[in-house]
Amino acid sequence: MDPYRNPFAPGAGSRPPELAGRDAILEAASVACGRAINGRSARSIMLLGLRGTGKTVLLNEIGRNAARQNLLVSRVEAPEGETLARLLYPEMHKVIRSLSGVQTAKHVAVRALAGLRNFASVFKLGIVGIDVSVKPETGLADTGDLQYDLPDLFSLIGKAAEASQRGWLLLIDEVQYLSDRDLSALIVALHRISQESLPVLMVGAGLPQIARLAGEAKSYAERLFHYPLVGPLDAAAARQAVEKPIVQEDARITDDALQIIASRTLGYPFFLQEWASVVWDNADGPEITAADVDTAYQETLRRLDEGFFKVRLDRLTKAELSFVAAMAELGDGPYAMAEIAKAMNRTQKSLGPARAKIIAKGMIYSTDHGYLDFTVPLFADFLRRQARAHAAFAASG
Repeated sequence: MDPYRNPFAPGAGSRPPELAGRDAILEAASVACGRAINGRSARSIMLLGLRGTGKTVLLNEIGRNAARQNLLVSRVEAPEGETLARLLYPEMHKVIRSLSGVQTAKHVAVRALAGLRNFASVFKLGIVGIDVSVKPETGLADTGDLQYDLPDLFSLIGKAAEASQRGWLLLIDEVQYLSDRDLSALIVALHRISQESLPVLMVGAGLPQIARLAGEAKSYAERLFHYPLVGPLDAAAARQAVEKPIVQEDARITDDALQIIASRTLGYPFFLQEWASVVWDNADGPEITAADVDTAYQETLRRLDEGFFKVRLDRLTKAELSFVAAMAELGDGPYAMAEIAKAMNRTQKSLGPARAKIIAKGMIYSTDHGYLDFTVPLFADFLRRQARAHAAFAASG
């Protein structure tokens, strides 16, 4: 079939042609934004899910919808090792400058700029872009402790947004990479906003452990956020995600072909997009059959193994590779830490440092006390394929 008309989008964070099965999350975010901008109580949202489930896609879609609702939208990604102060400073600056152009909000916005100037100074961020006529205000966002300074700035931004009849939505991806201290400060700032009923919301996205980390940072975090799970699509949504884009391109796909894709991918959106894209490019058409789907399966696995899976594996040291290989050989997770240690002929205590480093790299997470699982769906299958390939190569030599 014509590759130029291939409707599928398997890239990282790329919006699929049919955003199936996520209506409830999108509606909840839209309602929260609408309530906030109308001065009503609204809770921020933390999207939880494994890799490849579409959290980033949802963040972007929520942002687009919020912009249509007259909210200013900022988006940041929390990379490993970066501070929240450095991530948020340019976004807060842009929002405050935008609000300072509204006459009704000008006074508060100018004060917010003064606070931002202090903030940039104490956190050594530089003050590029802040007008020299904006004078610092003593005692405003100048302690050097993010837990005190960030709430001051969020509050001023919220008051300026309220005065301009706007709102501010902050989108943060990969929340799990924030330090404990930064996550705590962010929660405190959002708590202040909630108490003052100001039109500022955050929608974050991260791995499943974020709910626990947020609760450990501040006990009230469980009441401050909604925590929707972004999991695999159910059978109906998975079929819709594949079939509708094909039909819209005046092509067809048989029911048994749809069933194979939906069942083997377990409904994970990234894998659906990858397989459907390969099928489209290789099928003669105009109808995609089960034979077409089966033919494309090995190429799909190769693409996933060389891209989606391999880039994650390459981040691990030899010791860490041994740890995850032992997990995979136990079957499918969750995995008891005691069983991993037994398989490696090691003590649980001796494996603690490796475990912590792999968690910090976002490869595994704690599902419960003493249990781990991979953050990437079907990663254990990939590791077992790798092990078989290495064994076959060694045997042939």
